[in-house]
Amino acid sequence: MQLSQYISDLLYRYECVTIPNFGAFLSHPISARVNVATSDFYPPQKQLSFNIQLQSNDGLLASYVSEVEKISFEMANQKIQKQVTQLKSRLEKGETVEFKNIGELASSNQGVITFIPSDHINYMSEAFGLATLVSPLIERNTAAKERESNGIIALSSRRKSSKQFMRYASMAVIFLGLSGSIGSNLYLAQIEKQNSLAQERAIVSLDAKIQEATFVIDNPLPAVMVSLKKRSGSFHIVGGAFRVESNSDKKLQELKNLGYNAHHIGVNKYGLHQIVYNSFETRKEAEKALFKIRKTHNRSAWMLIKNMP
Repeated sequence: MQLSQYISDLLYRYECVTIPNFGAFLSHPISARVNVATSDFYPPQKQLSFNIQLQSNDGLLASYVSEVEKISFEMANQKIQKQVTQLKSRLEKGETVEFKNIGELASSNQGVITFIPSDHINYMSEAFGLATLVSPLIERNTAAKERESNGIIALSSRRKSSKQFMRYASMAVIFLGLSGSIGSNLYLAQIEKQNSLAQERAIVSLDAKIQEATFVIDNPLPAVMVSLKKRSGSFHIVGGAFRVESNSDKKLQELKNLGYNAHHIGVNKYGLHQIVYNSFETRKEAEKALFKIRKTHNRSAWMLIKNMP
């Protein structure tokens, strides 16, 4: 079984791929960066790490193995556990375990697992095709530096002349502003007086119309109380993803007829309409439901972790 290849495929779509009873490979997006010392420009990418504490079987890896190799979910779990036994044995012997295009695992004398990530593949799909760029240093010749120095001196001289001109211009502007503000204040006062008179006339007219009007409602409509159930939970059991929205509606109705609390959770970044059996507040509840659904209804169901608005 090509365990490394399966994990590599999943790292393009998921930030956590767990090998049950062994550990999990994590991917964390980092922005583009520059190495000033070597003039290297690195594109944005996903930084890989390994966490030995995450060993709970979330079903993701087994579901993918089951789908690719056309075997049952239980058989896929058995094959993974066989690989895990071999990996642990190699680490205990002091061997270095290589996961192609992912990285290398090794065990120290104290039993601490160390991970060295591979830099052969960028798992961030948004940065596909972007490679590391090396930019040579730009050196200026002596003549260019002298021209720049002369330009700075000339610019300084022009700035001194400009400051003197601005001083006299500012005085002229202040004088004109004072004379203009007097006339402006008189004009504004007249406009304000006209606005006040117009407002008083409008208020009188409105009061007269209100006094003449009579509003009678013989049969008032009853109040309508609508109770909406808020969907919550970040752990979703996905039953299907469809390119055509009408197909997703059919799947939704099918799951509801079977008694599931199915609903839409929107369109993913690939343009597919996702339908879920249900959503849960905790991973433990979701894992329990996922196990039951795979056993009784759909072996291809899987868990998606997504915060809903």
